[in-house]
Amino acid sequence: MNSEKSKYSGRIKSFILLLKDKQTVKKARITYQVLWNLALIFIIIFVLGIFFAGGLGAGYFASLVKNEPIRSYDSMKKNIYNYEETSELYFANNVYLGKLYTDLEREEVKLEDVSQDLINAVVATEDEYFYEHGGVVPKAILRAIFQEVTNASVQSGGSTLTQQLIKNQILTNEVSFERKAKEILLALRLEKFFSKEEILEAYLNVSTFGRNSSGRNIAGVQSAAKGIFGKDVRDLNLPQAAFIAGLPQSPFGYTPYTNGGEIKQNLEPGLTRMKTVLNRMYTDDKITKQQYEEALAYDIAKDFITVHENPVEQYPWVTFEIEKRAAEVMAYVLAEKDGISKEKLDEDDVLKEKYMALSDRDIRQNGYRIHSTINKDIYDRFAEVVQNFNYYGSDKTKTYTDPETGEIKTVSDPVEAGAILIENKTGKIISFVGGRDYHREQLNHATSAKRSNGSTMKPLLVYAPAFEVGSISPGSILPDVPLRLDPGSSKPWPSNYGGSTHGLVTAREALARSYNIPAVKAYVDIIDTNPAQYLEKMGFTSLTESDYVNRSAALGGLTKGVTVEENTNAFGTFTNGGQFIDAYMIEKITDKEGNIVYQHEVTPVPVFSPQTAYLTFDMLRDVISGGTATSLNGRLKFSSDWAGKTGTGQDYKDSWFVATNPNVSFGVWNGYDEPKPLELSYKGLSYGVRNIYLWADLMNAAYDIAPELVDPSETLPMPEGIVTRTFCAVSGGLATEACANAGLVRTDLFNAKFVPTKSDNGFASGRFVTIGGKKYLALDSTPSEFVKSGIVLDSNAIKKMLGISANQLSSYSSGLANAIVPNASLQDNGSTPSAPGISLSGNTITWGSSSEYDIVGYRVYNGGQRVGTIHVDGSHSFQAGTGTYYVTSVDIAGNESAPSNYVTVGQPPATPVDSGTTTEETDPVTQQPNASPPPNTETGEQGQSTQNQNPSTQPAP
Repeated sequence: MNSEKSKYSGRIKSFILLLKDKQTVKKARITYQVLWNLALIFIIIFVLGIFFAGGLGAGYFASLVKNEPIRSYDSMKKNIYNYEETSELYFANNVYLGKLYTDLEREEVKLEDVSQDLINAVVATEDEYFYEHGGVVPKAILRAIFQEVTNASVQSGGSTLTQQLIKNQILTNEVSFERKAKEILLALRLEKFFSKEEILEAYLNVSTFGRNSSGRNIAGVQSAAKGIFGKDVRDLNLPQAAFIAGLPQSPFGYTPYTNGGEIKQNLEPGLTRMKTVLNRMYTDDKITKQQYEEALAYDIAKDFITVHENPVEQYPWVTFEIEKRAAEVMAYVLAEKDGISKEKLDEDDVLKEKYMALSDRDIRQNGYRIHSTINKDIYDRFAEVVQNFNYYGSDKTKTYTDPETGEIKTVSDPVEAGAILIENKTGKIISFVGGRDYHREQLNHATSAKRSNGSTMKPLLVYAPAFEVGSISPGSILPDVPLRLDPGSSKPWPSNYGGSTHGLVTAREALARSYNIPAVKAYVDIIDTNPAQYLEKMGFTSLTESDYVNRSAALGGLTKGVTVEENTNAFGTFTNGGQFIDAYMIEKITDKEGNIVYQHEVTPVPVFSPQTAYLTFDMLRDVISGGTATSLNGRLKFSSDWAGKTGTGQDYKDSWFVATNPNVSFGVWNGYDEPKPLELSYKGLSYGVRNIYLWADLMNAAYDIAPELVDPSETLPMPEGIVTRTFCAVSGGLATEACANAGLVRTDLFNAKFVPTKSDNGFASGRFVTIGGKKYLALDSTPSEFVKSGIVLDSNAIKKMLGISANQLSSYSSGLANAIVPNASLQDNGSTPSAPGISLSGNTITWGSSSEYDIVGYRVYNGGQRVGTIHVDGSHSFQAGTGTYYVTSVDIAGNESAPSNYVTVGQPPATPVDSGTTTEETDPVTQQPNASPPPNTETGEQGQSTQNQNPSTQPAP
């Protein structure tokens, strides 16, 4: 043991001696210095490497963002808050209709109006360090650098809410490191300019959340809350908030709805995502364990709404009509901002198309509030009436070519309807009927369908313009006889309904009974004054050059036709004192803050004088009181001062009734979409009556909702300058003694500027007889019982006043022509008339017509005493009492024939009755008198003839 100690001590001493050795110390020092220097070199190299790598990364980062402009606060604010928010639509009186249809439905909401549970859920799920970071999370940056350096697959996850907002509002969804670098840079800048609350609010409004219960794409938490749970975002409970917060990760994977709006059969992906969100809220201490467990157990599926108000589905015609008109008015607003006037925009089709495209985008993206004039309650009632009306007529068929297959198909074609109700003083469109079924036919038959307006054109294009220029007045006389008013045809044109004619009629009667011939005649007389200019002023938009010269336009024969809106709107001119007020549907448009962007202004357009307007309105009253629209009487629930006009398209393809009162104008059209004749009778009603019944049912429905609107207590006031005058109903001139003697003095209204001031001297009082339906001057000797009093016109006077010949007029026996006698005579044939042959059947004596042209009538005798007078054009029969009868013929000169054979009715008297002039004996077998008949009491001398003329020269009766 001592020896081992000695060895160990010796070794220590040897090592100490070695260390003290100078040579050894020198070598050790050199070794240390080398090792230290090597260590320093490695440290320096490592530090330099870090700086080099950092510089290289920074340089690379800089190269990626070098083209990104330095954005100002205002620039970033504009981009961040540029939500594409859907505009809202409203009925009249601020009644909400719904959202304008877009591919993406969005509704902006303020952060203070968002459920705190939803805010917590979004932050916990999407960005747990949102309130701590400055826009980005460093580890995300390092991960991105590592991915780029190592050429790993680029991932987009890990973005903060700020970065997601930048991606959605400024950048694109492109997956690249360059986009990621710009996203980081802009996120840092955004955090510098905006508060966390501002950033969060913007994020909640721009993020997409899948589909709502109508199958439409939605963005923003407010649209999500309403579209999925049917409530405001502030009212969401915890499970609902968690469900919505989970949607942005995979909006269309987690949404509970299909693109058709039905609830998906497999809801598990969305429910699992909701549980993930709840778990993150719990681990982030945003909810308690109890809240967490209760939310997990909550049946969220029962809260998914199955009915979502969709204005396109519920009110398609209203929605699309408001959309179309809002785009039109906004096009003018946008153009005006650019210094372009409405007139210039309307003249330049290319420019108009450009601004229409801009305005369409504008109303879909800027969240406007579009207020219309449509009364929701009246519109709803109109829809009920249209669905329940039973007198449209039978369905027909139409064929069309399938655009996809080229196959020719046949489908049902029912009678369609279009109607519109307009307030006269403002032009507000109160309600309308677009059709019977939007899903079958999308065409709006009230505002877009153009059809011939038939006779409803007459007051607009004929009578009112004629009153305006003083060509006619309501009492003016017009010919209703076959006329050739078409210069291109040798045949009479036009014709009346049913082909009948009525001789001479007043303008008032012609309009009330809708006679075509007088209307076209009145139009031809003023066509050189360009009457179509009045249609232009009254808003007719489809006039062509031919419509200004085409005479059939007077009957509604326009090239392209008119809409129900245009036709009805024009009638309001008559209640507005001759001023046209254009109909409109957009009352105002406001922005999201309530600032007025557009406000409709009423701009009256002078068309007719107040006197013309009133005279036309007054004549249209007669259409309802005693004309073609009398079936309206008793059909309405109320009575007001209505004036209207019926109309029929060519071949009965269109049926119209338009009427106006001091408050509103209302028009209804019926017809097939593929023009074809309406049934003349259906369920016992004519096509015109059926349409009037629909008009009345719709108006009654409006009365139920707004009686003060459609049933004004006052009548239309008569303006100054209207006077009442008497006139001769033959010529329209001042009444003469001859006219009065004929009973042809009439009274009517006149424009004081155009009252009659002269008498027509081309006629005088006269006596006439009618033979074979034609009138002839009576002779002095013509028995008075066969004569009527009238006015004798010579051919020149007739031609000058009426444009027709005496022969044309003489063939008419109705209307005013009853009292008109052409200057034509019928002379005696120079012989005593032959006695008629009579027969007896019961108590009725009958005889045949005479072959002699100058016979004016027959006298009936009983026991030799005259007991009856029968006109030659009357019924050749007589109802006899007891006695012995015979009949004689009388000619125009007063000559009377011998008695006819005798007939006895009942028990004859024992002794023949003394006539006071002669006693006759009769043959008991033949019953013929043996003596001559009594002398003619009218001429004083039997058989006397005052004039003789060769019978062959006389016209046939």
